[in-house]
Amino acid sequence: MKINRTTQIFAASVLGLALAGAGLAGPALADDDPGNGIDVSVNIEPIRTPGQLSMTVADNNGVALTENGSDAAARQFTGTLPTVTVTDTRLPEEIPAGEFWAVVGQSSQFTATGDSAKTIGPEYLGWKPRLLSDSSTGAVSAGEPVSSVISDGTGAPTVGLEGQELLASIANSADEIGTSQVNADLALRTPVDVAAGEYHSTLTLSLFNQS
Repeated sequence: MKINRTTQIFAASVLGLALAGAGLAGPALADDDPGNGIDVSVNIEPIRTPGQLSMTVADNNGVALTENGSDAAARQFTGTLPTVTVTDTRLPEEIPAGEFWAVVGQSSQFTATGDSAKTIGPEYLGWKPRLLSDSSTGAVSAGEPVSSVISDGTGAPTVGLEGQELLASIANSADEIGTSQVNADLALRTPVDVAAGEYHSTLTLSLFNQS
């Protein structure tokens, strides 16, 4: 009889577990309502090419100087330099503090066609730069006039066109972002007894960036 009671108790315990298991709740189902979705977005900016400082010269066929303003002191030949444009597309943070720039002109010796022995030195060529436009903050200036070593009577330094400024920034380059245009009146003043002939020279313009 004792064995039978133990068996009955065990059976009841097993049944109780089975009944308890039948009463457990199942796992919750996922909510598939699209109205509960989260939009994920990103705005990818284009990669910016760093800005630069550059110089261009307007299309031209050269400058033919013609006689104009000759006097007892000199024969004078004048013309106009093609428009020179300096453009700075850099951002302020791309420009080192204290940096400035300048466009400098240097004339070579004039040499007569077919007779290299006949020359006119660059010291006889002068110019008067003229600022045409400036979209920067106004911190750009045309260079100072210079005259041939044979004075033109204007009081300009008589140094000739040997490494003279055509255009220059006059403050930190960060203030000159934009575009500036300049040209110049050219004047070749030679001795009155200059040898006749067709002379040619090269006027080189260089943009220097310095700090």
